[in-house]
Amino acid sequence: MKITKYAQSCGLVETKQGKRILVDPGDYEFDEKLLDTDWINIDYIFVTHKHGDHCYTEIINKIIERDGAKLYTTQEVKESTPELTPEIVKEGDVIDLGEGLKAEVTKAVHGWIPLFKGGNKFPEENVGYIIDDGDKRAYFTGDTIAFDNDYQCDVIFLPVCGHGLMMGPWEGAMFAKMTEASIVIPCHADAPKHPVNWDYVKSEFDSVEVEYKKLVIGESVEI
Repeated sequence: MKITKYAQSCGLVETKQGKRILVDPGDYEFDEKLLDTDWINIDYIFVTHKHGDHCYTEIINKIIERDGAKLYTTQEVKESTPELTPEIVKEGDVIDLGEGLKAEVTKAVHGWIPLFKGGNKFPEENVGYIIDDGDKRAYFTGDTIAFDNDYQCDVIFLPVCGHGLMMGPWEGAMFAKMTEASIVIPCHADAPKHPVNWDYVKSEFDSVEVEYKKLVIGESVEI
């Protein structure tokens, strides 16, 4: 399994079955060149929730039209972006993609802050995904605060920006440790309005004795 990181929480998973799965392609730092160089021959797109930095509707539809990719996301995303025509999933579902490839739809709890007052932007429905190719498991937590679970994986994408919206470095490190992931990839760290102090990230991960890989946009790891 090969995983490539893009801006915010976006990742491209290439499985042993030869499938290419794009998770949370958002509008933040999007470069049109990605459609010609990286986000090509996409088989599946998974979206965790309705925020634009995870769900760039126009680009998702371009990929679907070009590649015939199949989109999976929540009912709330469908209702908030009616121009999308996804397969609807919810927490606890298992998506059978054939040839031993599956995706487990996990719980995710997006944090609330006063800026969401009125519910106009707050996602009421939020999920994560564990992509399992039969050998390796890649867990994309989505934007979530920490919660009790028994999820297990080999690599985990998890947010570290905190700000009341999702996990910060300390609880993120503990959350990753629970999953027994051998590779931890911090994400949701690219937006200037939610700055991340990487020295602080390192100190907090070190305090929990969890190692992580800080990937730049376009950098990959293989597991």
